[in-house]
Amino acid sequence: MIRRRRTSIEVKSASQIVAMRAAGLVVADILTRLTEAGQAGVTTAELDALARERIAAAGAVSSFLGYGSSFGLPPFPAVTCISVNDEIVHGIPGERVLADGDLVSVDFGVSLNGWHADSAVTFGVGTLSAELSDLSETTRTAMWDGLAAAKVGGRIGDISHAVETSVRRRGAGYGVVAEYTGHGIGRAMHEPPDVPNVGRAGRGEVIGPGTCLAIEPMVTLGTAATANLDDEWTVVTRDGTASAHWEHTVAVLPDGLWVLTAADGGEAELGARGVQFAPLAG
Repeated sequence: MIRRRRTSIEVKSASQIVAMRAAGLVVADILTRLTEAGQAGVTTAELDALARERIAAAGAVSSFLGYGSSFGLPPFPAVTCISVNDEIVHGIPGERVLADGDLVSVDFGVSLNGWHADSAVTFGVGTLSAELSDLSETTRTAMWDGLAAAKVGGRIGDISHAVETSVRRRGAGYGVVAEYTGHGIGRAMHEPPDVPNVGRAGRGEVIGPGTCLAIEPMVTLGTAATANLDDEWTVVTRDGTASAHWEHTVAVLPDGLWVLTAADGGEAELGARGVQFAPLAG
């Protein structure tokens, strides 16, 4: 999503982070349901309708619906961004029917009791080619490597460098999208700082305890060049190659990390990287 930059990072208290975790669990549950429902023959509008039903059942509010009017954009008309194949991000759900072999990225966020959480997943429809499976896994791994690089006293550039390095490690054939970045999150869906997916370690804002970030690499099978469709929202690869998008919201705590939109809080993936999992008591 398009962001309005502000100048300072808002640090969250323990109780506020616990409230964001509640929103994060709603996001995690609904993304799981959308992934399960994303079968051949289903339209992207039907997936969006399912998300609307589950938001209402959870007593939450969409972070996406109507977004953009304050920036001179058409208000976003859906509660999900669903991007298929060469669509990178901000795809508008509609009458498109999912087909076997499609690569689908769903970006989704809610506000619960005034606190936001934001996440994205990529999944295949039916039988996915090895090339597309590798693209999704490369992007997912880069997200977790970026999350693992966040720590108190570190800098935003450490995360950016970790994401980019992770992708480059998998091979030279991938493009890392630079124009669209991760972001701070809390009372608003988009807060400072921007969290680029390319960059140098040791640069950028210092990360303090209580910083909450959404880290979201977008990776393509070709160049990183992008284009916008006439709807003013959907971003596609300029060369027509496929793209994947993964995202989690994380809280940086004095003694470790808590991934607020992961069902297990990030325990398994962080542990595999030697990073302390640090959930707060509710």
